[in-house]
Amino acid sequence: MIKKTIDLKTARKQEFIDITGQLRRFLEENRITEGVVTVYVPHTTAGVVINESADPDVVNDIGDWLDKVVPENQTYRHFEGNSPAHIKSIITGSSVQIGVENGKLILGTWQGVFFCEFDGPRSRKVFLFR
Repeated sequence: MIKKTIDLKTARKQEFIDITGQLRRFLEENRITEGVVTVYVPHTTAGVVINESADPDVVNDIGDWLDKVVPENQTYRHFEGNSPAHIKSIITGSSVQIGVENGKLILGTWQGVFFCEFDGPRSRKVFLFR
């Protein structure tokens, strides 16, 4: 198994960070040409998704929608006050798998891989496995 850790420092309470380039470097550095790469986020208030990376308004719209579906100003029982972040991470998920062919990620033309912060700013980790 090949593993890499990506260290991130988020700047806002909620943000989406495109990590596609770091995944491509992982493939190159490890000469991975075929197979599947798993991207895993080991945090309960963060997630990872594949979505459009060409237009930044797409992830802004996703963030706005998540804020409407899981509002901050609702009464939650969790004493730390970050229940919305926990719920958003369940919606986005904590891992994705991406096929690799001829040394390239099998992604659609406009797709990218995003780390999703819901309880920042924080120091975070993303694990890549092959």
